[in-house]
Amino acid sequence: MAREFRTVGVVGLGTMGAGIVEVFARHGLQVIAAEADAEGVERGRVHLETSTARAVGRGKITREDADELLGRITTTTSLAAMADADLVVEAVPESRELKTAVLAELDRVCRPDVILASNTSSLSITELSVRTGRPGRVVGMHFFNPAPVQRLVEVVRTVVTEHDVIDDVKEFAATLDKVPVVIGDRAGFIANALLFGYLNHAARMYESRYASREDLDAAMRYGCGYPMGPLALLDLIGLDTSYEILDTMYRQSRNQMHAPAPVLKQMITAGLLGRKSGRGFYTYAKPHSSEVVPDALTPAGVVPEDTPVRDVQRVGVVGTGTMASGIVEVFAKAGFDVVVRGRSQSKVDGAFAAIRKSLDKAVVRGKLDEAERDAAIARITGTTRLEDLGDADLVVEAVAEELDVKRAVFAALDEVCKPGAVLATTTSSLPVVECSAATSRPGDVVGLHFFNPAPVMKLVEVVSTITTAPDVAATALALCARLGKVPVSCRDRAGFIVNALLFPYLNDAVKMLEAQYATADDIDAAMKTGCALPMGPFELLDVVGLDVSLAIERSLYQEFRLSGFAPAPLLEHLVMARRLGRKTGHGFRDYAAR
Repeated sequence: MAREFRTVGVVGLGTMGAGIVEVFARHGLQVIAAEADAEGVERGRVHLETSTARAVGRGKITREDADELLGRITTTTSLAAMADADLVVEAVPESRELKTAVLAELDRVCRPDVILASNTSSLSITELSVRTGRPGRVVGMHFFNPAPVQRLVEVVRTVVTEHDVIDDVKEFAATLDKVPVVIGDRAGFIANALLFGYLNHAARMYESRYASREDLDAAMRYGCGYPMGPLALLDLIGLDTSYEILDTMYRQSRNQMHAPAPVLKQMITAGLLGRKSGRGFYTYAKPHSSEVVPDALTPAGVVPEDTPVRDVQRVGVVGTGTMASGIVEVFAKAGFDVVVRGRSQSKVDGAFAAIRKSLDKAVVRGKLDEAERDAAIARITGTTRLEDLGDADLVVEAVAEELDVKRAVFAALDEVCKPGAVLATTTSSLPVVECSAATSRPGDVVGLHFFNPAPVMKLVEVVSTITTAPDVAATALALCARLGKVPVSCRDRAGFIVNALLFPYLNDAVKMLEAQYATADDIDAAMKTGCALPMGPFELLDVVGLDVSLAIERSLYQEFRLSGFAPAPLLEHLVMARRLGRKTGHGFRDYAAR
């Protein structure tokens, strides 16, 4: 029979502690809330009153509910008051010494059957538990900030935690309208271990001047549907807090992905802590403000000043697959004359049919009217001859993701295209410079990485090689803006921005599953609920395709040679077994036959 928790204790009334107190009191529990001194108690009280008043103002609770909620909370400066609690959560600052001292004192004053929980986000629960006389009844109960709003709770077990304790705490968290996930005691647990590796990688990209802060953030927002870009998120969390979490995880895991980027330490030393100090990666209107204001690094516009752009009126697209058809549609809807070249008339006809079907859907959904659809279709012509692209101002290659095939296309385009034509590749992972080297005009070659489906996805990665002419890169950026896309600039490096940030994170999730640290369901739930991501890592891998994901991860590892980028053996084994995700009906999960 599950334990019944009627009276709960919370030690620490900072932002997180006060939030946890509010969660407990909202669900009818009697709460004993402790702080070190009267001043701390008063600060906690003010936080609780402000938070509940905000909830009343938003119509979440009534004034009577708020008064009853606050009436269920007893504040104290003595841990001896916790003697009546059935469960006690410590939420004091992230200091090992302070937390162990608090837990040791709670162990002394609480009944032997009482569960002690730590809200630590990165410290070892095992290390904290062994400082008590009841390590089997010590767990991690990691709430996310703000606790009244965020639904994820990571329930952390150690090798000695009693099974019924974990079951009872998980069931209790569910009664609080939370999403509990049970995990082992490992640096960063689920959400932080996966999230901060990704954030750290983004900071390293910025540090190496691979891409601007605006482009890094826009790439992940528009390419992956993330609610915030990584650098903006680091500013929100606080660079000092982020550094401490990364440093703690690195000391436990020795995983190079968690070794804090040097730029973080430099910015902290200079007092650039993020929103709370008014400056971090971005500059804010004032400390604690979310309003970003222009500074010396803010770009003047999409296209660099004083850089000319080439005139583009007629566009050629080589390829008839899903991506090629989507790109043709995008250009035609934007008013460009487009020639689509296929290897056979049947493939050209198939591309036309796909484009027509997509445009018809847009009409049904009210995105286009019939006249706009008909005008777009009238701008498209088909051919099986590369020579018919000779008068195009821009030619976009969108053939199979095989380097030899792409190089052959570029060599042929070099022969037939007019001087000054921009030649672009849509590759998502192959070196753009390899395509340019197949021509006698490498300065005219650029990467234009559209995302699938091209008519819907806003992001385009504009990839410049070491030989791409400045006016060609500027032309590509201006062109994307004309298409209504969000262009981001980066250099020619494996994965560009999005894949280079996304796939190491996905690979880390597979390694976490492989180590039996948590289930795929719990890892997905943690990232969707705790980090507000649109899909969990295993859902996303199954959608992308495990074979495609493995190929990208291999290209990243081949280029960067970092052990953290080495594809997880589990992913390789699944691909070998032809469990490729949704397209085969089997991946990390099994799918019903269509």
